[in-house]
Amino acid sequence: MDKEFVDPFIINALKEDVGDGDHTSLATIPERTMGKARLLVKENGMLAGVELAEEIFHTIDPKLKLTIFLKDGTEVKPKDIVLEVEGSVHSILKGERLVLNCMQRMSGIATQTDHIVDLLKGTNTQLLDTRKTTPGMRYLEKWAVRIGGGVNHRFGLYDMILIKDNHVDYSGGIRQAIENTQEYMRVNNKKLAIEIEVRNLDELEEVLQTGGVDRIMLDNFNFADLKQAVNIIEGRYITEASGGITIDNVREYANCGVDYISIGAITHSVKCLDLSLKAVKPGK
Repeated sequence: MDKEFVDPFIINALKEDVGDGDHTSLATIPERTMGKARLLVKENGMLAGVELAEEIFHTIDPKLKLTIFLKDGTEVKPKDIVLEVEGSVHSILKGERLVLNCMQRMSGIATQTDHIVDLLKGTNTQLLDTRKTTPGMRYLEKWAVRIGGGVNHRFGLYDMILIKDNHVDYSGGIRQAIENTQEYMRVNNKKLAIEIEVRNLDELEEVLQTGGVDRIMLDNFNFADLKQAVNIIEGRYITEASGGITIDNVREYANCGVDYISIGAITHSVKCLDLSLKAVKPGK
């Protein structure tokens, strides 16, 4: 967990949700009431966000006591108990929704990622995420991908050069885009990995003639062309397939021999895992 990303997220999320106070809890429950709650699993999946939940509760109230039963990356089933939190009831309720929102989404992403990674077993292809993430939650969503066994692509626009179709078209073509990039890197003393997207075998050939990149993204290729492209590249560059890849066809794409497959849906269209936080009555 990188606190440089996590701590500001927690502070902003609590400010958004709590505002000037949790008036429902303040109105209904005496201030010094102490209690316990359990975080319960309600469907099968892979757990993610436990470490984050602990950080959220302790940011709200360092005196809260957490007992963790299940760690991130654990396969879970209905009625599993993830954790217990004990202490000020006001503090527990203040953190309830933020913990659940984050853990449900992260667990959904980890579950979907784990499923696709399982489909890729026996191939040499790894699953990549994309920048198709929820604004403000990118770090958490990419964290969940790692928990599920996937690999993070670039985090943002700043940590890698990715020349996509619009860059190619605006710069005047494949060769010009690559040459412009090389000049930019030289003038600005940048050392960033360079990936370029190609849309067909002709563009691939132009990239191979130009050189100066580290990875080639083969976008929306059919299976025959993808296999041919991988054979043409012959391991000289890292290969990535993208576009139109789903659970139903991911194995067939992997069988074409690419190094990576990127699927934006593992973060932008994921179903959250159903979790709940329930009060524990005294003596239970």
